[in-house]
Amino acid sequence: MSQAVDRITNLPVEPKSEFVVKVQDINDNEPKFVDGPYLAGVPEMSPLGTMVVQVEATDADDPTYGNSARVVYSIVHGQPYFSVEPKTGIIRTALANMDRESRDQYVLVIQAKDMVGQMGGLSGTTTVTVTLTDVNDNPPRFTHDSYQYTVLESLPLQSVVARIKAADIDIGSNAEIDYRIMDGDGPGMFNITTDEDTQEGVIFLQKTLDFETINSFALKIEATNRNIDSNFLSLGPFSDTTSVKVTVEDVNEPPIFSSPLSQMVVSEDAKMGTSIGRVSAHDPDSLNSAIRYSIDRNTDLERFFNVDALSGVISTAKPLDREANSVHNLTIFAIESRKFPCSMSQSKPLINMIQTISAVDKDEPPNGHRFYYALAEPVATNLNFTLRDNKDNTASILTKRGGFRRREQPVYRLPVLIVDSGSPALSSTNTLSVRVCECDSDGVALSCGAVAYTATGLSTGALLAILGCIITLLVMVLLIVTMRRRKKEPLILEEERDVRENIVRYDDEGGGEEDTEAFDMVTLRNLNVIRDPNVRRDVTPDTPTFFHYPSASRPAYKNLPDNVVFREFIWERLKDADVDPSAPPYDSLQTYAFEGSGSVAESLSSLESLSTDSDQNYDYLSNWGPRFKKLADLYGNSEGASVFS
Repeated sequence: MSQAVDRITNLPVEPKSEFVVKVQDINDNEPKFVDGPYLAGVPEMSPLGTMVVQVEATDADDPTYGNSARVVYSIVHGQPYFSVEPKTGIIRTALANMDRESRDQYVLVIQAKDMVGQMGGLSGTTTVTVTLTDVNDNPPRFTHDSYQYTVLESLPLQSVVARIKAADIDIGSNAEIDYRIMDGDGPGMFNITTDEDTQEGVIFLQKTLDFETINSFALKIEATNRNIDSNFLSLGPFSDTTSVKVTVEDVNEPPIFSSPLSQMVVSEDAKMGTSIGRVSAHDPDSLNSAIRYSIDRNTDLERFFNVDALSGVISTAKPLDREANSVHNLTIFAIESRKFPCSMSQSKPLINMIQTISAVDKDEPPNGHRFYYALAEPVATNLNFTLRDNKDNTASILTKRGGFRRREQPVYRLPVLIVDSGSPALSSTNTLSVRVCECDSDGVALSCGAVAYTATGLSTGALLAILGCIITLLVMVLLIVTMRRRKKEPLILEEERDVRENIVRYDDEGGGEEDTEAFDMVTLRNLNVIRDPNVRRDVTPDTPTFFHYPSASRPAYKNLPDNVVFREFIWERLKDADVDPSAPPYDSLQTYAFEGSGSVAESLSSLESLSTDSDQNYDYLSNWGPRFKKLADLYGNSEGASVFS
């Protein structure tokens, strides 16, 4: 509000006026992403242009005035995988079929800029983390084409035989797998289910195994995805197969009676020893061991019956009385019996059972037999074998170590002490012979006979060392002989060698050019006088030369200058060597030390300078300082020169 007032009277001179002031906005605020940073997800293998998320930025400037609050969006980081719509801020996929198994996460940087993105506008950024979610686009795959497992034939029913797994790089429900047996030996013998925690195929045993009937099974297993996406059927099939071989190992099974229950009838007036029936049992193992029979005396306390240990024939042992007891229930034992002596493989491991022994007693105590076994005192503490009482009238012989060798000892003899439970207790000592046998890889004895071994007294290492030394000595002798034979004989005997091949050094300095006494030049000047054409001068000849020069062809050296004489001398010696058939087959170096008579040039020595007539003026040497004073005195004036002379 405003009003004009008289300054003197302070009275209004006009009515009040109202003014409206409007503040014009300027671009002084940048866009801001209130909800950023963003987290978003999109399924892998999505088609091009699939929406991921929408971002939004706000600008505090006046949206009704100018372009200060008009924002456009752009992607700063994240190309070429994603794009953003400039006006709406919607982020979409820019590449089709992005694979989560290759890369499952992307971090995008989105920019919002006001002034419609023009130069000078303000901007703000935010990050968008995009995660590719899994779809079932990968089938399960076994890591091997076949698997092998081994089980004992005594494996109980519903036991786990094996676990196999087909790998699926998908996750969650997309990696769930169902297994089934497509084909295999022994229908209904095995079953397979899925372990929901590990997605493994677990094979169970459903029927009893029998090594003697079938000792191996071949199965074909199929693994299939449980949740198949119809959108990706073209990438299938979403299953895989493998083969599984199950090998059954034999175990020592107890004997089996041909009939678990037998009924026999006998007259009460039967005489003692009358046969009333026979029981039969067999060893189901491949060894087919012999069977020994006995009666459980707890079921026949009064000893009315006996059983033949070998045949299984049951007979009466006492008179029977039907009125006293019309029915007798007997329990018959069938025990595997192995003949002595027992055998043992050289490759048996440590602590291994090699034999089960039993005993027979002709006595018939009321409560049945009870035998106690132990090794006799001399071998009770031996380091090779031990005895274990099985508490069922049998005992087991076990090894205490491994590594038995027939060469060291082929047979071990163990005295076994057996004590019964009678009163008084009786005992006997029986010797068990244990033979060491050669066995194959499966432990089956191949040879247990006596083998003669040669005791050398030396180990294998020592024999190899001795043999190596002998071979080394032979090689050294052979090398020495070969080197001697290959040594070459000299072409010329020592006494025939040219003396000029030997260098003799004399530390005696000659007299120089003026020394005419050190060498007589007359020898060179009169070569035609002393020259013998039949004798070589470079070597000591064995035979005279066959080449003769005509006397007319020889040059005369008497009246020639010294340098010409020497040159002609050299040419003559060269011709002799070239045409001489007795020359040796090697190069011969001839040295002739001869100095000429002088040069046509005058002497360059300064020692004779004072004696020569020269108009050279050396007075300037006096101006060169004290260092050249001596030369100035010698050459600067005639007085110095005369004094020097």
